[in-house]
Amino acid sequence: MTNTWTDIANANLILVMGGNAAEAHPCGFKWVTEAKAHNKARLIVVDPRFTRTASVADYYAPIRTGSDIAFMGGLINYLLTQD
Repeated sequence: MTNTWTDIANANLILVMGGNAAEAHPCGFKWVTEAKAHNKARLIVVDPRFTRTASVADYYAPIRTGSDIAFMGGLINYLLTQD
């Protein structure tokens, strides 16, 4: 997670990709749960493994190992074409 805790607490959409923030950063992950509770933020987890972070996600995308770049390319393409 590369954002500041304040950004995460005020977010309405949080994307966690290839990491298990709930176990690796439990103190920081509390801001994700706060955003879900107070801002009705959506949590999207993209990871081949079903982790503790994925267990609280609104959307879980179990991509295949090694397909991260293709997934991100598709996401960027969608964002650019769906202004």
